[in-house]
Amino acid sequence: MVRMQHLPVPHLGGIKVAYHMPHSHDKSKPTLVLIHGFSMSSQVFEGHFKSQTLTSQMNLLGIDIIGHGETECVNETFTYWDTAIMIIQTMDHLEIKKAFVLGTSHGGCIAVRTYLVAPDRIKGIIPIGALMDSESDRAHALGCWNATTGFVPLIDAWTSLTPTQDFNLDDAYCNFVVDVDFGPDCPVGLRDYWKKAIKEYYHGDAGRRKIRMAAINLRDRDGLHGRLDYVRCPVLWLHGTKDAVNSVANAEEEIKMFT
Repeated sequence: MVRMQHLPVPHLGGIKVAYHMPHSHDKSKPTLVLIHGFSMSSQVFEGHFKSQTLTSQMNLLGIDIIGHGETECVNETFTYWDTAIMIIQTMDHLEIKKAFVLGTSHGGCIAVRTYLVAPDRIKGIIPIGALMDSESDRAHALGCWNATTGFVPLIDAWTSLTPTQDFNLDDAYCNFVVDVDFGPDCPVGLRDYWKKAIKEYYHGDAGRRKIRMAAINLRDRDGLHGRLDYVRCPVLWLHGTKDAVNSVANAEEEIKMFT
C-alpha cells in the first residue's frame, strides 16, 4: 500500500486531490499520469510505483479521480470532464507542464477528455480496455457491458432520502469489481485487500452518496466519437482479449476513429 498525498485545486468549488508520486518530480524525465478503473484507486498502481525500471525512466503520477479513493469534492455531482480539469489543475499545482496519460477502463475516456480540455499539455494517451462511446445500442451490440441496465438496481439500492450512517457495500459488489479489474482468478490475498479497500472508500452516508454519483456519472456519460478526430497526439490503445467490460470488437472500431 502506498501513502497518498493531498493537494487542493479550485475546480467545482474546491477538490482535495489524492495523488501519489513515488519520487520527487524530475523535470529531465517525461511524466506519466495513471488513471485507475471504476471503484478502484491509485493503489492499483502500487507495483508500477515500486518498479525501478519504470521510475528510472519517467515520473509516475497516480491520481484518485473524483468519486473514488481518497479524493474529496465539495460539490456532490460531477462528470468525467470535471475529473479531466482536476487532473490539469493537479499538474499545475505540481508544476508539471506536459504529461502522457494512461487510463484503464473508464480511465481511458478520461485520458481523452484530459487531452481535449488541454491539448497543449498532453503529449500522448494510453487507453487500456477503454470505451469512447456512451452507453449506446452500438456499444452493447458489440459486446460491451450494459451499464444502463446493470447500474439501475444498484443506483436504486444506493438511493435514500435519509442519512445512512451504517451503509456498507456487500461482498457481491466488491467481488464484481475485483473480477472486472483482476479477473475471476485473482489471488485470494489480493481479492481480500481490494474488497476491504473498496468498502472503506464507500462506507457511511458520505460513501453511499459518493458511489451512487460515481455510478450515475458512468451510466450517463456523453460519448466522444464526434471529438476523437480532434485528438492530435499519439494514441496507444491496449486491450485484453478477455476484457470483462469492453469488447475487442469495439476497440477495433474505435481506435480507427482517432485517425
